Amino acid sequence: MGDEITDGWSDAFDDFVARFAGRFGRVEPRRRMVSYLRGLLSETERKNGWTLAEAAGDDGPQGMQRLLNHYLWDADAVRDDVRDAVVEHLGDPERGILILDETGFLKKGVRSAGVARQYSGTAGRIENSQVGVFLAYGSGKGRALIDRELYLPKEWTSNRERCRAAGIGDDVEFTTKPDLGLRMLKRAVESGIPFGWVTADEVYGQTGRIRIWLEEHGIPHVLAVPKSQMVMTMEFFGQARAHQLIGELPDNAWTRVSCGDGAHGPREYDWAAAAIRPWRREGWDHWLMARRSLTDPTDIAYYICFCPAGTPLEKLVQVAGSRWMVEECFQTSKNETGLDHYQVRGYTAWYRHITLSMAALAFLAILRVEVNRISSPIRHGIQHVIAWSLWRRTSQARARISHFKRRGRHGVSLQY
Repeated sequence: MGDEITDGWSDAFDDFVARFAGRFGRVEPRRRMVSYLRGLLSETERKNGWTLAEAAGDDGPQGMQRLLNHYLWDADAVRDDVRDAVVEHLGDPERGILILDETGFLKKGVRSAGVARQYSGTAGRIENSQVGVFLAYGSGKGRALIDRELYLPKEWTSNRERCRAAGIGDDVEFTTKPDLGLRMLKRAVESGIPFGWVTADEVYGQTGRIRIWLEEHGIPHVLAVPKSQMVMTMEFFGQARAHQLIGELPDNAWTRVSCGDGAHGPREYDWAAAAIRPWRREGWDHWLMARRSLTDPTDIAYYICFCPAGTPLEKLVQVAGSRWMVEECFQTSKNETGLDHYQVRGYTAWYRHITLSMAALAFLAILRVEVNRISSPIRHGIQHVIAWSLWRRTSQARARISHFKRRGRHGVSLQY
C-alpha cells in the first residue's frame, strides 16, 4: 500500500495531512511530520527514527527525534483529528462498532516508560514489554485505530523518580487496563461519533463498571467474560456462574451460525443464549451468550449481551465476531505502519509515535474506501434498468426490420 503514495495518490495524502498539519505550528515541525508519515507508509522494513530519517534524505536522525521528543505539538489533538477523519469515511450509526483491546510491545531494558515483565498477548506469555490499550472503530467500510493509552504497572506509578526520568508527570496515577478502556469509550461517546455497538474481550467484559456505564448510556454491547463470571438468573434473586447456566441448556438450544468470514472461509460455531437479569429497562434485553467449538465441544466462550428487545441471535453473533477487526488493525499497523518499530523511551514520545502510526493506518483505511468506491460497479434503480431494457429491445427490433427490408421482405412491421 505504501507505493500508492507515489502512484497517483499524493493528492489524497496531502488532503489527509492538511486535517492536522496546523497542530504542528511552525514550518519545520510540519515538514518533519509529513516526512515521518511518508516513511511510515513506505516499504522501509524497519520504521524507527534512524531509518525514517534515512528514507527522508536527512543527514542524521536528529530531526525525527526532535519531532517525537522536543517540538511543541499536541498528540491528543492529532488523535482527535485522526478519529474524525476515520469516522467521516468509515462511519455507520447502525453497523459501526467500537472495539477495545490491548497489544504488547516487546522491549529490552528497564527505562522505557511502562516497561515491565508482564503478560503480552503478542508473545503469548510473560515478557519484558510495554502494553498499549487501544480503541478501534470498525464498520462494513473498513476499520482503524482511533484511540490509545499506555498502561503503567504499579511498580512504575509507585516510583515517582523513575516516572520523572521517563517523562511521566506526577499527576499520572496508576490506572487499570479496563479503566483506560473506559476512559477511551467516554471520549468516543463525548465526541459524538456514530456507532451502534461495543465489544471487547474478557479483560474488559468482566469489569462491571464498564458494563454499568454502557447500560446507563443505552449503548448495546457484547462483551466476553470468563466462564466463572457470576450472572443474575431469571429466578428471583438467583445467581449462577456463566458455565453453569449455559450447561443447563438443552441440546436443541444450540444453533450453528457463522460469525464472519475468516482466512479459510466462514467461521462457524454453535451458539446458544440464556436470558438473564429479570429486572430490565423497558425495551432492552440481557443475555448470556455462549460460543462452542465444532471440533472441541469443551471449548466454550461466554458473552454478556445488552441489546434492544427483539435483537436476533445472529446479530449478537455478528458483533461478537467483529473483534477480528481490532486484531487486523494491530497486524496491519505493525506490519505496514511501524506501530511497534519505535525506539523511544519517553512517555510523550511513545504517544507521539503511536499517534502518527495510527494516522498512517487511518490513511490506508480511507484510501481503501476511495479505491473501492471508484472500482465498484455502479448500481441503478429498477426504473433505470427497465428503461434501458426497452431501449435495447426497440433498437434490436428496428435493426431486424432494416435487415428484412434490405432482403426485400417489406411486409414486416415494428412490434412492441
